[in-house]
Amino acid sequence: VQLQASGGGLVQAGGSLRLSCAASGRTFSNYGMAWFRQASGKEREFVALVRRNSGTTSYADSVKGRFTISRDNAKNTVFLQMNNLKPEDTAVYYCAAQSPSSSNYAYWGQGTQVTVSS
Repeated sequence: VQLQASGGGLVQAGGSLRLSCAASGRTFSNYGMAWFRQASGKEREFVALVRRNSGTTSYADSVKGRFTISRDNAKNTVFLQMNNLKPEDTAVYYCAAQSPSSSNYAYWGQGTQVTVSS
């Protein structure tokens, strides 16, 4: 499956952005979809997951209550709505798809830069 992330940009603290990740190549609904981020000089970290069957979600503690992940299987797209952004949310955001046969993230998009100014 190929993933294409978009929607990043520069925003002031307290603002909002909506990231999108369009998938192609396989049956999108078969994949759990997640967002990760990597700040400069830091390791990549998990942000949010929406599961493939139940559609249930999980979030990193640092974004709970501010970020919402959702998916539109008809449009083969996963979204990350980010509200009340903080400077520490500045990072490159990546979407990823879980292999249907395991919980491994087998497919990755190219990343989109989010910069939050104080």
